[in-house]
Amino acid sequence: MNAPCQLTHQDFKSDVKPIWCPGCGDFAVLSSVTKALADLGKPREEIAFISGIGCSSRIPAYTQVYGFHGVHGRALAIAAGVKLARPDLTVLAAGGDGDGLSIGGNHFLHACRRNVDMTYIIMDNEVYGMTKGQASPTTQPDWTKSKLTPEGTGISAVEPVRLALAAGANFIARGFSGNPNEVARLIYEGIQHPGFSFIQVLSPCVTYRPEEREWKNLVHPAEGNPSQVMAEAMHRLAGDDGFSTGVLFAGNRAPFKPPSRNVATVTDLERKFAS
Repeated sequence: MNAPCQLTHQDFKSDVKPIWCPGCGDFAVLSSVTKALADLGKPREEIAFISGIGCSSRIPAYTQVYGFHGVHGRALAIAAGVKLARPDLTVLAAGGDGDGLSIGGNHFLHACRRNVDMTYIIMDNEVYGMTKGQASPTTQPDWTKSKLTPEGTGISAVEPVRLALAAGANFIARGFSGNPNEVARLIYEGIQHPGFSFIQVLSPCVTYRPEEREWKNLVHPAEGNPSQVMAEAMHRLAGDDGFSTGVLFAGNRAPFKPPSRNVATVTDLERKFAS
């Protein structure tokens, strides 16, 4: 058996300097990701990191693994394809609340139900930061600071962990960027857990949502052990305030695997066309 790869979290950081706004929570998420990958003990070439579009989706460029910066909302479709084509790889996907739950919302639902063995991190700041502060799917209906919705959206906010549970995600957790060590642990556990793992990271946007600095006073550990039964988790999350952190659900569904079949080689194809 091969010995674990002895890399540090610095080895997983690229030379590209992040261009997030000063104070953005995504800096801490980047540190959490690289720490989790170092703890995983795998070489960099065995890890693929896929993203969509948005502030948070820049993160693969800041890491030193195989990365793919996809199009808006399509990170999970690409990540699933990578994992199914190369099941030997550890596959992560990342995005923001807009990328993952608005234009990518349908892909999110089906990724949860398909249960492909990969890990999805949503950095949730409840705003479209890259496009100057519009309300996102997770923005509360009474937020009035956007010029597009000066009286609030009037629309109920999406609850990411409840949505993930209802759609069939096999591992669900929530972390806070102000506690990067816990986020690193959640990412590590999500990677290790079979099936589709979803991690919501509360990551404040201090530029367009400066009031989110208060999140550090609102987050708290989730009570009790993680639920392993969907009905129990539903009951617990029904009363969740959106700020409980930790593993919220750890299911036992078997990951999706495509039916095995003989794959034609190039020689087989050439012989077929020649006949």
